Amino acid sequence: GKGREWTYDYDLVVIGGGSGGLACSKEGTKWGLGGTCVNVGCIPKKLMHQAALLGTALQDARKYGWKISGEVSHDWCQMAESVQNHVRSLNWGHRVQLQDKKVKYLNLKGRLVDEHTVKGQSRTGKETVLTAKNVVIATGGRPKYPAHVPGAVEHGITSDDLFWLKQSPGKTLLLNQSSDVALECAGFLTGLGLDTTVMVCSVALRGFDQQMSGLVTDYMESHGTEFVWKCVPERVERLTSGVLRVTWTDSQTGREHKDTYDSVLWAVGRAPETTALGLDQLGVKVNQETGKIIVGADESTSVPNIYAFGDIGESRPELTPTAIKAGKLLARRLAGQSQQLMDYDNVPTTVFTPLEYGCVGLSEEEAERRLGKDGVEVYHAFYRPLEFTVAERDASQCYIKVVCERGGDQKILGLHFTGPNAGEVTQGFAMAVQCGGTYPHLLQTVGIHPTCAEEVVKVNITKRSGLEPTVTGC
Repeated sequence: GKGREWTYDYDLVVIGGGSGGLACSKEGTKWGLGGTCVNVGCIPKKLMHQAALLGTALQDARKYGWKISGEVSHDWCQMAESVQNHVRSLNWGHRVQLQDKKVKYLNLKGRLVDEHTVKGQSRTGKETVLTAKNVVIATGGRPKYPAHVPGAVEHGITSDDLFWLKQSPGKTLLLNQSSDVALECAGFLTGLGLDTTVMVCSVALRGFDQQMSGLVTDYMESHGTEFVWKCVPERVERLTSGVLRVTWTDSQTGREHKDTYDSVLWAVGRAPETTALGLDQLGVKVNQETGKIIVGADESTSVPNIYAFGDIGESRPELTPTAIKAGKLLARRLAGQSQQLMDYDNVPTTVFTPLEYGCVGLSEEEAERRLGKDGVEVYHAFYRPLEFTVAERDASQCYIKVVCERGGDQKILGLHFTGPNAGEVTQGFAMAVQCGGTYPHLLQTVGIHPTCAEEVVKVNITKRSGLEPTVTGC
């Protein structure tokens, strides 16, 4: 809205139309609107994950008495069109919401001129200058390519590209640098019937509980995804036949290997969109190694009146819901309606692999690093989802881990769950962890029978005891 007390065009200008930028702008009143999450992230990923789960459900259906005649196959083109149409509808919905909130949307590439001035440029080169009391940067990031690998940029794609392919990627190699995105994409590609390989340079999931990470990849390997461990890509070449030949080195043996693929997808992290914003000229401090903006607890930068949050903020979780909540809280503070800061502790998340992994709080490793091994008690259980029984599906990796303080009230430090609908299960327990829930609180909770989530409130065997943690009975 127009400023009344200041001589600026606006009270607030937000650079970035992703989930966080949208939330901040709407509360205060490039791909298309919606940023990574809507266009090339959470939304298309979850829908393609669902497509793969439906394929598994078709296999289960026969055990449940469904008569499915003829060959069952998957049509990538149909799925892609349906997913992309839904994404476009969300883009339009965001435009309507901005209008309803009286937020002016300008499709321009913005850069900072000073702490109160933003210059935007249209696709045709026309420039627009805006002034504002406060400027918020929420531009997120873009997938990185390993430019040092010959052929990586010319012949490779990223997840941004995968979700908008009109044709099936075919036999695919995913290069994983500790990325949940690589595992999620590999999971649904395998589930859709494609020959899929994941090359892991170091660990499969950095920043997550490593026991849980191992269960996720074990499940994927046993269900058709091939893994190449501790290897480094050397080059990518396109052969005259059109296929891509990838050469890599085994870090443990030093031996060189080659294979051919239809598509090579790089999942080696995301680079923040900071280089073209003019931050250096204004003195906005940036981590030179990561390119991310250094921010305070209130999302402030080193320059007054300039704020940043979301993926672009140094040491911030690269998660859509945290950006949305941080954006809303920032807008309220700037409007003088609240002093509440974003709480970045105990943020729940889920990795949407074929066997989903949800978690909130500390990993077992991090808890032990902070409190020492003797200061941590871990309750755990292997369980079998009821829906797996009739279908005769393997449940070896369905597992629950509750990490607690060993002394006092046994405060829950972290909760980890692999199994069906892990995101739905974790979301509910996240509130308990956020409220300082304890192990006794967990035991006092009545389970909903028969569900996977009820197994969480029944965990009673500690790792320290060495007893068999497999759940028996119903």
